[in-house]
Amino acid sequence: MKNVDMKRDGDRLVITVDLSKDFGESKSGKSITIASTEGNVSVPGDEEVKIGLNVYRKK
Repeated sequence: MKNVDMKRDGDRLVITVDLSKDFGESKSGKSITIASTEGNVSVPGDEEVKIGLNVYRKK
């Protein structure tokens, strides 16, 4: 994962992303990647629940 912090707080999933970070152009070159789980990953503490997250801005 890039720039994604996840934690479980009871029945809530708390996701933290630092919006000041930048990981360069996306594969398509149309946007700038800020954060990504780089595919689907399990939620902490629950292997059955998955999340896929991409945070980006237009180039």
